[in-house]
Amino acid sequence: MYERVEEVRRRALQELQAASTAEEVEALRRRYLGRKGEVTALLRSVAGLAPSERAAAGSALNALRDELEDSIRTRLEALRARERDQRLRQEAVDVTLPGRRPPVGREHVLGRTIEEIRDIFRAMGFEVVDGPELETEEFNFRRLNIPDDHPARDAQDSFYLDDERLLRTQCTAVDVRVMRERTPPMRVVTVGRCYRRDVVDSTHMPVFHQVDGFMVGEGVRFSDLKGVLAEFARKLWGPEARVRFQPSYFPFTEPSAEIAVWFRGRWLEIGGCGMFHPRVLEMAGIDPERYTAFAFGCGVDRPAMVRYGVDDIRLFWENDVRFLSQF
Repeated sequence: MYERVEEVRRRALQELQAASTAEEVEALRRRYLGRKGEVTALLRSVAGLAPSERAAAGSALNALRDELEDSIRTRLEALRARERDQRLRQEAVDVTLPGRRPPVGREHVLGRTIEEIRDIFRAMGFEVVDGPELETEEFNFRRLNIPDDHPARDAQDSFYLDDERLLRTQCTAVDVRVMRERTPPMRVVTVGRCYRRDVVDSTHMPVFHQVDGFMVGEGVRFSDLKGVLAEFARKLWGPEARVRFQPSYFPFTEPSAEIAVWFRGRWLEIGGCGMFHPRVLEMAGIDPERYTAFAFGCGVDRPAMVRYGVDDIRLFWENDVRFLSQF
């Protein structure tokens, strides 16, 4: 028995020392100390020895089992420490290398254009105001000289919440809200979202942005309107930009005109303008015999498309970082 114990001890320690991975050590533990292991089998065989040999054999086998358990535990700790050190070396970061800059966001191209427009009009003495996107028919239509049965509503009766409330179809609704709360002179501009039931295609969306402004005072003339819009065009599109006015019709202005800007070799229609209709001023509590006013409304999305060479308006709304990062 003593020879067998010593032979198992020598062989187990040699194999344990040769083991190079935690898996190999675990396999040795099962081979020698598992339920069917060699040391376990020797302990079971002690019962078949002579009574005088049992105590010494049992003591020697218990000592062998304890020694192997300690050796296996020590070897496992050493191998795991070595594996941990190797992993740390592989994952180590060279702090002397330049860091990786995180991607930096930027303002949306439409948001940037809107802020640029606001700055242009601030520089011309206009006050920038905001108004509600949820409007009533009173301000969106009636106070703009568009009664319930007016045909101009056909293209704008769009997104209603109930019989009287809808998403605004034009920022001109802000004009009549501001005029009824203040006294002339006034010089105001607003930029915001509007909503109409346009079919989605490369140049139309049911939601779009509009810049709308007006000026009220004594002696305000159409020539003042032309000067303001010409300066706006030069600031936004460049010093070579020219403005063209073409007769048109809007229920809330008289006379009325379409505005076009010469940009990159072609005329770009950007909106409408005119002198506020006397009835609009009367409904705002302003005396049309004493004061006159001009108003204008221009799109933001389509001019931005032409300015930046974008051929599909839907790209502004898809939030594709690859597209937006170009601007």
